[in-house]
Amino acid sequence: MTATSYDFDRLIDRRPTNSLKWRRYDPDVLPLWVADMDFAAPPPVLEALRQAVDHGVFGYAIPTRELAEAVAGRMQRLYGWQVGPEMIVATPGIVSAFAAAARAFCRPGQGILVQPPVYPPFLSVHATAGLVRQDAPLAQIAHSQYVQYEIDWQVFERAFHAGETSTGMFLLCNPHNPTGQIYSRAELSRMADLCLRHGALICSDEIHSELLLGESTHIPIAALDPQIAARTITLIAPSKTFNVAGLFCGFAIIPNEELRLCYRKTLETMTLHVNSLGLIAAQAAFSGACDDWLAALNRYLTANRDFLADFVARRLPGVRTTFPAATYLAWLDFSELIRAGRIQGTPYQFFLQQARLALNDGAEFGPGGEGFVRLNFGCPRATLVEALERMARALE
Repeated sequence: MTATSYDFDRLIDRRPTNSLKWRRYDPDVLPLWVADMDFAAPPPVLEALRQAVDHGVFGYAIPTRELAEAVAGRMQRLYGWQVGPEMIVATPGIVSAFAAAARAFCRPGQGILVQPPVYPPFLSVHATAGLVRQDAPLAQIAHSQYVQYEIDWQVFERAFHAGETSTGMFLLCNPHNPTGQIYSRAELSRMADLCLRHGALICSDEIHSELLLGESTHIPIAALDPQIAARTITLIAPSKTFNVAGLFCGFAIIPNEELRLCYRKTLETMTLHVNSLGLIAAQAAFSGACDDWLAALNRYLTANRDFLADFVARRLPGVRTTFPAATYLAWLDFSELIRAGRIQGTPYQFFLQQARLALNDGAEFGPGGEGFVRLNFGCPRATLVEALERMARALE
């Protein structure tokens, strides 16, 4: 199948399924919230799953050497990062993976450092592991039409050992959710250097690393240097990129053998096992057979991002948006309209009630998220147009 034949404009009715995204709200509500896409998975993934279904037996499965080699090979092809198959540990998704990392590598009472506003599960992992959350909020920079974020290095360094407890782990989100930013080599190196200096492990959630918009490129933090890799747990998955999130399969890449053995033991203690169909989908996704589909997807998502940014500038005066370099997530700032009294309550509540549009409430992403919503533009253009028109009508 050629790249031009992939039909991302096709509307797929997900309401008859058990989709969390499409079943949480009333039928008249258009959902652009939870981070899965409204596109079919790539044909090689679907074919691999059909073959498994046709086989007819769904017994217990184990991650194969072939799968580990596919993951390692992908790291080499994409980033020139030399990863041995023995360094790959299968996990039932990324949230489970970083929860296991917090339990494996942090002592009760230690700190875990995060950078809000950030993916909500980052903000609660400390509670389930008996840790102290240490916040290093990103600095917000507002322009006339856009909002962007950068690291406040003084804030970041002060967050280490805050609350009179040592920092056991830095939980990095790169590409960042919800801002869509990708950290540069210089930024990654500086963050890694501070972690090494303060004795903190790095757990890097890189689940959106292949959803690259425009000419963006991604650098795994562990690929910077062997010394950094030895203190880093890198988390990846096919789930967001290839839209197989419901199959719950991810991978932790852990070059340090001692850390890897400890991590495997923690997964066993937590009885975390990977879905057999998830392993099959991951094998197909990371094999390279889906790369043409992915290139076409990223072009489509880039066009959706550009359309959204243009619509906000033309039709939603007083609203700012990020211009994400990765992900299919936009982060919209309605603070000015709230101050002007044009929006009562939170933007999430306003658009749910006035536009019958379901977005993510920015407050759930932690400090700095108030007055924002997160919008998922991983959908056919017609769905995105309808959502944005609903927003514009609600504000008129």
